Amino acid sequence: MALNKVEICGLDTSKLPKITQSESRELLGRIKAGDTAAREEFIGANLRLVLSIIQRFSGRGEQMDDLFQVGCIGLIKAIDNFDINLQVRFSTYAVPMIIGELRRYLRDNTALRVSRSIRDTAYKALKKRTELMDELSREPKLGEIAKALDMKEEDVAFALEAIQDPVSLYEPVYHDDGDALFVMDQIRDDKDGDEKWLDSIAISNGLNSLADRERRIIELRFFHGRTQMEVAEEIGISQAQVSRLEKNALKSMRKYV
Repeated sequence: MALNKVEICGLDTSKLPKITQSESRELLGRIKAGDTAAREEFIGANLRLVLSIIQRFSGRGEQMDDLFQVGCIGLIKAIDNFDINLQVRFSTYAVPMIIGELRRYLRDNTALRVSRSIRDTAYKALKKRTELMDELSREPKLGEIAKALDMKEEDVAFALEAIQDPVSLYEPVYHDDGDALFVMDQIRDDKDGDEKWLDSIAISNGLNSLADRERRIIELRFFHGRTQMEVAEEIGISQAQVSRLEKNALKSMRKYV
């Protein structure tokens, strides 16, 4: 199917409904209360999100109709698992879920086959990762995943590496309010950078020149290795806002470096 075709899975994409943030919050509240009609309405209102994501997976020899259906599965999983108490937009939470579902589908259908045992190990590790994230309220370390599975850390690492598609850290995965969210924005940095930053008087002066919120974002992102989503949850703004403020702060600090 051509990328610019109006119909996909029998739907006229030009007529897909839109939804405001207030409407989204209201529907999510009703969904968590068990309102099935609200769930169906919310799924329909987020099909544009699925459509925007599957377009970056075009050119891989897969039918767009198939990718759209797989993306919808990811959307439904995101709806069922989304915590309405998080101070984060649903789209910010849903995008990685939908992308993950699409990548799993493409891995299972790729011409380069990975053995079933390795693939099973990888999927167990991904499932355990999700469970540990809910339990620990943070991204689990590879060693913690391996220990929970009673497996060697190198075996888990090998399995996860085997099913990964190569991707640039600067690849945009979604545009929220006009700002691109990149792969690198979803990655935690576990390296302790305090000594490198604090050894530089110039950077210290740059930090002191920032507004309180911008300085807090830089500290969480580069001193504590938090992802943009984690920072957004902690200070109560969207990931897109964190991205904008981070870029502005770094640009301002360059004057002192």
